Amino acid sequence: MNWIDTNTIKLLRIPFSFFLMPVFFFAFSQCPDSSLENTFIIFFILHLFIYPASNGYNSFMDKDVDSIGGLKNPPMATQNLFYVSLLFDIIGLALSLYIHVFFFLGILTYMLVSRAYSWKGIRLKKYPIIGFLSVVLFQGFFIYLLVYVFGSSQKFDFNLIKSQIINALAATCMIGGVYPLTQIYQHQQDKKSGDITISLLLGIKGTFLFSITMFLIAGILLFIGLINYQFVLFQIFLLPVVFVFGRWMYKSMLDATQASYENMMIMNITSAFCMNICFLVLKFI
Repeated sequence: MNWIDTNTIKLLRIPFSFFLMPVFFFAFSQCPDSSLENTFIIFFILHLFIYPASNGYNSFMDKDVDSIGGLKNPPMATQNLFYVSLLFDIIGLALSLYIHVFFFLGILTYMLVSRAYSWKGIRLKKYPIIGFLSVVLFQGFFIYLLVYVFGSSQKFDFNLIKSQIINALAATCMIGGVYPLTQIYQHQQDKKSGDITISLLLGIKGTFLFSITMFLIAGILLFIGLINYQFVLFQIFLLPVVFVFGRWMYKSMLDATQASYENMMIMNITSAFCMNICFLVLKFI
């Protein structure tokens, strides 16, 4: 049986990992003594195996026919997608053992929460608050700390975690600001599937206002957690994102059809590109 067919590869949405890279690069930028070997392996594990496996499993459960993040016209999910997602998880977990047993347990926990988000038997996705918290806490707070602690050349120490709580919370709020926006064009699809997402609960206007609030809280936390010059540079790199977000929000308030997949992708691409570059600059200046 040919497991790795073209449609299966598409539904893994490996390029979508680009939108999750800012949390990784944020943690990398704040680690003063990174182990480049560990950091590279962690990057590889997350973005080429764990995130795509979650994407694939989610698509297998949802059987999407309308646009999803990174795919305007997703192909039909088959049983192959389930097997390939499982294979990617196994490879990611196996590689995680090379880093540290606690890192392995962290990745396993992330994987299980991700499955609980999509699996029909639990389906955290259908609960707006719990579903939202499961995503932002694990893609933000949890991943930030995993990357920072285990990407460090220092010996594992819980003090490393304590030192980064503020920045980990900021990462959580940044994800919290972006995540509802990725659901804003899916309201009709979510209603059909019975998933009451945070964006569906808030509505289009409420989603934009909620995202603004999350971004403002993230900014306050970054003001506390970053060195002064780092915070200033972050604000400079944020300017294109603010412009695109403000323009999109204004258009959507006047015309609800502007809260579309295409405009969401423009926002996501702009935000991810600016943040990835920003955090890499912060690391190497």
